[in-house]
Amino acid sequence: MAFVIEMLGITKDFPGIRANDNVTLQVEERSVHALLGENGAGKSTLMSILFGLYRPDAGSIKVRGKDVRISDPNVANELGIGMVHQHFKLVHNFTVTENIILGLEPRRGLVIDRRAASRRVAELSKLYGLNVDPDSKIEDISVGMQQRVEILKMLYRDAEILIFDEPTAVLTPQEIHELMGIMRRLVKEGKTVLLITHKLKEIKEVADTCTVLRRGRLIGTVPVAETSEERMAEMMVGREVNFHVEKGPAKPGEVELEIKGLSVRNPKGLLGVKNLSLQVRAGEILGLCGIDGNGQTELIKALTGLAPVESGHILLAGRDIATSSIKHRLDAGLGHIPEDRHRHGLILDFDLAENLVIHSYHHEPYSHFGILDQKSIGSNADRLIEEFDVRCGQGGDTPARSMSGGNQQKAIVAREIDRSPRVMVVAQPTRGLDVGAIEYIHKRIVAERDKGKAILLVSLELDEIMDVSDRIAVIYNGEIVGLLDAAGADENELGLLMSGSTRRVA
Repeated sequence: MAFVIEMLGITKDFPGIRANDNVTLQVEERSVHALLGENGAGKSTLMSILFGLYRPDAGSIKVRGKDVRISDPNVANELGIGMVHQHFKLVHNFTVTENIILGLEPRRGLVIDRRAASRRVAELSKLYGLNVDPDSKIEDISVGMQQRVEILKMLYRDAEILIFDEPTAVLTPQEIHELMGIMRRLVKEGKTVLLITHKLKEIKEVADTCTVLRRGRLIGTVPVAETSEERMAEMMVGREVNFHVEKGPAKPGEVELEIKGLSVRNPKGLLGVKNLSLQVRAGEILGLCGIDGNGQTELIKALTGLAPVESGHILLAGRDIATSSIKHRLDAGLGHIPEDRHRHGLILDFDLAENLVIHSYHHEPYSHFGILDQKSIGSNADRLIEEFDVRCGQGGDTPARSMSGGNQQKAIVAREIDRSPRVMVVAQPTRGLDVGAIEYIHKRIVAERDKGKAILLVSLELDEIMDVSDRIAVIYNGEIVGLLDAAGADENELGLLMSGSTRRVA
């Protein structure tokens, strides 16, 4: 059996944590090989070693049977290894072509030959069915298209081994399906794909082989076709995982959040939310679903004070907060788990402990007479890290920027649920989390409902909406086109409502 990649006995230490502990990975040529594990299991570290971003403390690497020393990404590129990072490395005011050729610009004399580069990008895009416009600016295209640009960057550099690091974390269901098709085409054209993920459905759909890591150690490598999702989940988490939320019937009380005739403009100056009205009651979870880009982001920003309201009212426990400051909304009892954890969820240059008290540092016990109590802040961090299983090498002193995306998300969820506000706007709460963490977060959200809190859950994961919600609202083109009980909802009907083909209000 010919292995295109062999990573033998790889060990890598960081301050306070062993990220990889004697891990061996062997990848067959022209296959999709998935690397599965919990948040912080060491998946991205292992692939960063293969791409030359880190150097291993022990172990060896073979490419096509030959021992290699990958000291930096340029060496990886020369060996035909490319990587699409979880957070894209693109210059937003450059065109697609300019991003792809950066560092390898074709020249005609002293001048960059943009026309030749654009032709080459168009040829690659057509060959692999990527459908990317070479002349578009990055800032004008969707996240899914930006990912295709990252794939083209690898193909332009003649990469034969393509590493995808959590590629679906920021994609819509439609874009995920298209990406799976692209991966299959890449393998058909002779490429080898390494897929870092924790999404079992995607592994079953596209991967041939799956290697499972847990807390930095190799658990095993299995053929995907012969292994159930339940078995892979158990290997990943170390216990049996419940894929469905266990919850009793909701006991709705008074209306805690009321949106009346709300209109909000999007960044292009057009109405992203149009005369929208909605109520969320104490003791219920109202799930809001829709195809990405139909006004969810504008609605969330208006509710939480991140965008101005064009017209309408937002009533929190009967008080209009439509023009209130963000701090006033938080103090009035609004909680927010944001969809963009880097921009609105964390201050990346602060440490974890500071981020966990970012809304309450000016209150007892975290400060006295305006002076921060570092001991109390540290104790709070220790408690939440243990309770929510946030994996971090230096405890509360860990810089937020250095944590994996999934653990950053856990930290935000821990902070907001621990505050237990009367109304919670929860956007994409399990984005980037593994099945074990998703199970726990869902359980905690349901527990908040059972304490009488009102929860607005916004998610692109239809399974999550149907499983966790008590009622479901469907948004299309900035308007509510459906409002129904979750118990009686089915995926086909929701799909029709999300596409604007029908309307239904229970």
